[in-house]
Amino acid sequence: MKILVVGNGAREHAIVHALAAEAAAGGEPHDLHAAPGNPGMGRQATLHAVDALDGEAVAALATALGADLVVVGPEAPLVAGVADVVRDAGIPVFGPSAEAARLEGSKAFAKDVMAAANVPTAMAHVCTSTDEVAAALDAFGPPYVVKDDGLAAGKGVVVTSDRDEAMAHAGAALAGRGAEGRVVVEEYLDGPEVSVFCVCDGTSVVPMVPAQDFKRVFDGGEGPNTGGMGAYTPLDWAPSGLVGEVVDRIAQPTIDEMAHRGTPFVGVLYVGLALTSRGTRVVEFNARFGDPEIQAVLTRLVTPLSSVLLAAARGELEQHEPLHWSPDAVVNVVVAATGYPADPRKGDAITGIDPADGLDGVHVLHAGTATTDDGTLVSAGGRVLSVVGRGADLAAARAAAYAGVAEIGLADSHHRTDIALAAERGEVQVP
Repeated sequence: MKILVVGNGAREHAIVHALAAEAAAGGEPHDLHAAPGNPGMGRQATLHAVDALDGEAVAALATALGADLVVVGPEAPLVAGVADVVRDAGIPVFGPSAEAARLEGSKAFAKDVMAAANVPTAMAHVCTSTDEVAAALDAFGPPYVVKDDGLAAGKGVVVTSDRDEAMAHAGAALAGRGAEGRVVVEEYLDGPEVSVFCVCDGTSVVPMVPAQDFKRVFDGGEGPNTGGMGAYTPLDWAPSGLVGEVVDRIAQPTIDEMAHRGTPFVGVLYVGLALTSRGTRVVEFNARFGDPEIQAVLTRLVTPLSSVLLAAARGELEQHEPLHWSPDAVVNVVVAATGYPADPRKGDAITGIDPADGLDGVHVLHAGTATTDDGTLVSAGGRVLSVVGRGADLAAARAAAYAGVAEIGLADSHHRTDIALAAERGEVQVP
């Protein structure tokens, strides 16, 4: 199969890596392409210097390649309508339309859909002024949860007990979007958070195994929110019926509501959950695979990923066999550039990827990397690499991942040392 993956981050590298691995597992090799891709993806796919936000250019490339499937990875191209243009060109595409991607592109829209579908979520106020924000903060009380209504690259949410910090974030979000500025102020949800990815074809829903990520930049959940510093799966502490509950009470009603509105959702519905003392609640929806969780989840997938994505793109998920999963544990540790998330430094040389990849149960995915004119691999973003470790249990997977991290050379880089540690110790509890 000829497959074009759109995007240049670790999420897209994880997709390419999984597709490339299908041949090694006994399947047919794919002809893989990426636009624009990154140096790591370039080892497994042909790269094309095409702007991921340019739908016409992506569709033209897919047409020229004779692509059998296009996978749009990041949220920004989806919200910009890249999948629409590719779909209009007659090419199967995995990714929602711009209208359907509003589930991620607008927190207020997502709340409206959840209300219509009777999906359990946090109470919220949509605010268009700082006066409205102040009233909402006072109504809910601390800890305060303030979300930018639009896309913010995983950094649009502040959870804080400092009212001034909450007001400052809201003020900046409102000012940054001008007359269209809106923020969502929500009640705080207690309990551990869980991510469940649901593959959808506009009608049917196929869930993946749950994962948990780590948003705060430092060990112990300290420091500012980031795009995610690591993740792991499985979640042995999660309720046994969680995935079924997510499908029955959240994902399927949401997909049905989107279809009822005339905007069928085809792609990944990322369901971010809090397992609270009052039951399961949706924290957020995203319209694509989550990074860093998908790097761990896809490592456990035994079913060929290409078949799942193509079935969704063609509206044929109902006929697809159930997904099969490895019982292994997987831990993903993100190596970040110095200064991340506020002001990451770029251009530092990266070493040690090949030795890390050579370790048993370890593979390294590129997130923010580039090559210089002389071929040197350098950092080009805040989250630079995802080091993925696999093992028979969380202890073995953690050991593998951190052994891989130890091989990486990146000046003044930082990473969390406690990814999956509480779960390994049996310390994660649902209230």
